[in-house]
This record gives sequence, C-alpha cells and structure tokens, in this order.
Amino acid sequence: MPLSRLLTLIVGLSVILGLMLWLINSLYRLYIQISFTAPLLGNLLLLLLIVLLGVLIGGFIYYVMILQGTAKGSQQRRRLPKVPEAKTEAASETLKAVRQQVAQIQDEVSRQALLERSREIEANLARGELLVVVFGTGSAGKTSLVNALIGRMVGRVDAPMGTTEVGETYVLKLKGLNRQILITDTPGILEAGVAGTQREQLARQLATEADLLLFVVDNDLRQSEYNPLRTLAEIGKRSLLILNKTDLYTDTDKETILARLRERVRGFIATADVVAIAANPQLAELESGETFQPEPDVMPLIRRMAVVLRAEGEDLVADNILLQSQRLGDEARRLLDAQRRRQAEKVVERFQWIGAGVITVTPLPVVDLLATAAVNAQMVVEIGRIYGCELNMDRGRELALSLGKTLASLGIVQGAIELLSRVLQLSVAAYPIGKVIQGVTAAYLTRIAGKSFIEYFRHDQDWGDGGITEVVQRQFQLNRRDEFIKTFVQEAIARVVKPLAEAKEPQEERQSDPPQQ
Repeated sequence: MPLSRLLTLIVGLSVILGLMLWLINSLYRLYIQISFTAPLLGNLLLLLLIVLLGVLIGGFIYYVMILQGTAKGSQQRRRLPKVPEAKTEAASETLKAVRQQVAQIQDEVSRQALLERSREIEANLARGELLVVVFGTGSAGKTSLVNALIGRMVGRVDAPMGTTEVGETYVLKLKGLNRQILITDTPGILEAGVAGTQREQLARQLATEADLLLFVVDNDLRQSEYNPLRTLAEIGKRSLLILNKTDLYTDTDKETILARLRERVRGFIATADVVAIAANPQLAELESGETFQPEPDVMPLIRRMAVVLRAEGEDLVADNILLQSQRLGDEARRLLDAQRRRQAEKVVERFQWIGAGVITVTPLPVVDLLATAAVNAQMVVEIGRIYGCELNMDRGRELALSLGKTLASLGIVQGAIELLSRVLQLSVAAYPIGKVIQGVTAAYLTRIAGKSFIEYFRHDQDWGDGGITEVVQRQFQLNRRDEFIKTFVQEAIARVVKPLAEAKEPQEERQSDPPQQ
C-alpha cells in the first residue's frame, strides 16, 4: 500500500475512534436520562445512532480502500502504452497492402517468395517470440557465447572462420519473461572467398530480422565491423555491443577497450549496452602446476539482456514486425516498379518509331509538334494504364501538348535536331538527309516525352518539386550521351531509313522504265 494512503487511513481511523469515544460517552449520558422517562424511545435512539456510526465507518473504509484503488487502477490502465498494439495493427495493414501489390507482380518466382515471407511475418506476429541474433566476425567467439548462454554445446568452440555455415537457432528462457527467446548463431562476416561472401549475406539478412542484436567483437571496432553495425542501427535494430575474450586482457586494457568502444558507438548505442564478457575463458594454471577451466563469465550480458527484454520486449517485437512488413512492402514496390518500368519502356519504344514513321511519310519543313503530340497522346494513355491510371484521349492530348511546348521552350527540339544531324550526316549518304532528320528527331523527342511521362506516373502523377521542366531536362541529358546517340541512330537507320530507301527503289525503277507501245 502506498505511504500516502496508509497515512490517510491512520489519520481517518484515529479521528473516527475519537468521535466514537465521545459519541459513546454522550449517548450513554443521554440514554440514562431518557431511559428513566421513556425506556423504549431511549433504546430506539441508541440503535439508530449505532447504525449511523457503522455506516459512517463503512463508507470511509470503502472510499479509501476500494474507490481510490479502483480509480488508480483505471488511471494505470489508461496509462498503459498502446504503442505495441498500434504498431502491430500497422504491420497487419502493411501486410495486406503488400499482398495486393504482390498480386500484380508477374514474375512467379518473385511473387511466391514475397508471399512466403509475408506468411512468415504473420506467423511471427502470431507467436510473439523474441528473436536474438548473434552477429560478428567468425573469430569473435559467437558460438562460444551461444554455448555459454544456453548452458550446453551447440557448435564447435574455438572454431576457425567459416565453421557456422547457416543460421542455427536455439531456445533460451529468462526468469520473469513470458515470451520465448530464440537465439540464432549466424555465419561470420568478413570471410574471404565467394562462399564467405554468401555466408555474410545470410548473416546480414538474419541480423535485419532480429528483435535484439548481439554484435560480438574481441577488440576495438574495425571500420569493416563499424559499418554494418551502424547500418543495422540506422534501420532500427536494437543492439548490444559485446566485448568477448576479456580474459585475454588485463583489467586496465579491458577498461581502455570498453571506453573506446563506447566512444565509437556514441549516438546509436547506449553506454550501458556495451558489455564485457568472457564466453570461453582460456585454461588457467594453478601454483601447483595444474590447470583448470574457468567458468564462462556472461552474467553481465544476461543481466543486461534481462533488463532490456523485460522493459522493451513488447515494443521490440512490435517494432521488428512493423519494420519487416515495411521492408517487405518496399521490396514489393521495387519489383512492381521495375515491372511497370519495363512495360512502359516497351510502349515508349513502340511509339517512338510510330512517331518517326508519321513524320517521315508526311514530310514537313520542320518537326511538327502537333503531329507528334497526336501520337504521344495515345502513348500517354497507355503508360498511364500500366501505372493504374485511366486517362481519356483528351487528357492524354493535353499532357502531350504541354510537354511538347516544354520541349520547344527549353530549346530541346532544336538541340535534338542539331545533335542528330551531326551523327546522321556521317551515317546516311544515299537518302535525303532532311527527311531522315525529321523522322529520327521525331522518334528521339517521343522518347524524351515517354521517359518523362514514366517519371510522372511513377510519382503518382506528380512532376516533383522541380516541375515538368526539371524532369524533361534530366531526361534530355540522360539520352544525349554519345554511346546512346550512336546506338539510337543505328537503330533508327534500320527501322526508318532503310525501309524508306527500299520503298523508294521500286518507285524510281517504275519512273525510269520506258512506256510500252
């Protein structure tokens, strides 16, 4: 019972006791006076006063012991954090959105992989287990640490780098913690060779799935260790930095290394979360010459894990589930975006040559933006459909004309003509260059327009902070590189120039043939 309530109860009872003594004395005197004249009335008065006194005492006790306790309990219930529930609900909603996105992915392998991972996240959400992942270089003593934590052998101690090839998971119980704790020993990072790189990728993947990360080192942090630790912290991984093999150092050296570690990780790992242990101490020699194996010294880590998991366990599970579902959503969006981009680029490629054909077969003194806009309008409608946006032709024509005017106002039309003319004059000699330039330039401008519209629809029909001008200029710069221009002109010759030349030859032959008599 809180001290304030206890003092209130004592004071209240003291006051009531004093009033009772005074009232009993007064009632006794009143009773004596009335009983001589009206005995029955005296007895009724005494009974009534006793009942009222009992009600007063009972009401006071009920108020102090029950009502205040209930009110405080209600306040405590109201103060209970709702964060884990909110994050869990957010994770469930994210997983629903992921499944909707996954259904649109055409690649069967990718779709099934994402669905499987979403089911795994849902299963973890239902089980509510705490996943602790041991991470670090192969020589830092990760397996020895796991051995010491669970109290039995789970792998070879003093193993060379590369012994743990897959993530091995074991169960650990902590007193006072209802959730089941899973300890996963990962392959070491920074191992040589292709196999070492593959094992490191697995280790990093397991680390990103951890509720709590135990990052094990056996000395000061190297840059190659600091980088992955910092990266994992930046994506939200709760981490403990473990200095292992402290039995190899003097007390002074150990404190020096600990101080350096705490300084290096300041800002993303708390001082209390840098812990020193000796998971597998070396054999010690007695004065008699005999040797003995010291017990593992991992209690500092166990105590810190207990504090963290008891205080933050619910939030760690909720945070990790939310993080995993968000990362899965990001991956699904990347795959879907790549798929849509490939489809949209095929549309652009098809319409750029349609635009070239339209301009070439109807030669004009200059590139006619209105003619290309008519072609581009249908292209815009088809690109929009790929990104789930249904546009009518009027809206497509409006967008195409707007972009065409931007191309002209920025000087991109003239710049494209000059750029392509230089290359075409070196590549085309047997065909009127002016007509070729018009067709190829129309194809090139259609490509710039199509690429710009892909960016527009990728960002939910938004040109971005820089507007349409910045998007168009960026696409022009990306598509004016020498290597691309040479490849584009070669394809244009194959698709536009040669077909026109082949169509021209029969016409010239017919004109040169003498009329038959």
